[in-house]
Amino acid sequence: MTRWGLIGASTIAHEWVIDAIRAEGGEIVSVMSTSAERGQKYAADHGIAKSVTSVDALVHDQDVDAVYISTTNELHKDQVLAAAAARKHVLCEKPLAMSLADAKAMVEACHAAGVVLGTNHHLRNAASHTAMRDAIAAGKIGKPLAARVFHAVYLPPHLQGWRLDKPEAGGGVILDITVHDTDTLRYVLGDDPVEAVAASQIGGLGKVGLADGVMGVLRFKSGLIAQFHDGFTTKYAETGFEIHGSEGSLVGRNVMTQRPIGTVTLRNAEGETELKLDHKNLYETGIAKFHAAILGKGQPPATGEDGVWSLAAGLAVTEAAKTGNVQKINPGL
Repeated sequence: MTRWGLIGASTIAHEWVIDAIRAEGGEIVSVMSTSAERGQKYAADHGIAKSVTSVDALVHDQDVDAVYISTTNELHKDQVLAAAAARKHVLCEKPLAMSLADAKAMVEACHAAGVVLGTNHHLRNAASHTAMRDAIAAGKIGKPLAARVFHAVYLPPHLQGWRLDKPEAGGGVILDITVHDTDTLRYVLGDDPVEAVAASQIGGLGKVGLADGVMGVLRFKSGLIAQFHDGFTTKYAETGFEIHGSEGSLVGRNVMTQRPIGTVTLRNAEGETELKLDHKNLYETGIAKFHAAILGKGQPPATGEDGVWSLAAGLAVTEAAKTGNVQKINPGL
């Protein structure tokens, strides 16, 4: 059994990750919050035995084998480095850090310590995206030429906070959502982005210059071009993920979500076929693979290196939107 400590008494842990850890045979033994009152209430509400107020207290707890980090983005680097120094395995929320140098330092520290580092890109665990990846690998659409991702949603009031008003914490739609698009494209295509163009907007929620909507295009090593639209402001939009190839198209609907839902249709010369999807809880799937990685069986769904790639793309999109110029994407790995 893997024993977990939570760094951050967060909403995502409350809504998804705590249940996923327990469903996959893990135990949560401690939670860290800088507010003793918040931490104690969170621990009581979730049946967690210990509540501490410092990262050091949590990572040096002998009862903790792995940590899940879901604090704001500017805190991730120091928390991951502390966990690595204490020889704890790490599952960290995206984006890994605020800079590529910091993200690569986190990856290197975990490698040096011999601990698993995973980035919590949950969309890799969706049956829809795995089915699309498998169909492409099997040649069902020929050569992939273009992609389209629409991931504009509405950020509910209980999640708004720092995402809309704290640039120093990595707020804004690009580091929150566009990084997921990039990672999902990399997973499905088996291809890496090399440049980005983008335009952003502040459509009513973003403050102090933070974008709450963005559109752009990524160019991949293979020559494929991928259009994306991400937002916090569209209450009634659906999400989608499409790959168009020389011999067919894959059309996913309502698949850019934390929930195990959505459909994928294959369109080619034979007509339309809906792919069979074995929908399962995305976070449970991810935790199961993380537990296996701790035992030396494979890797987490998204590694630390994958997190560096998605951050590199997110930073390039941010700069492209700011300058209006094409930006190269180079994670430096």
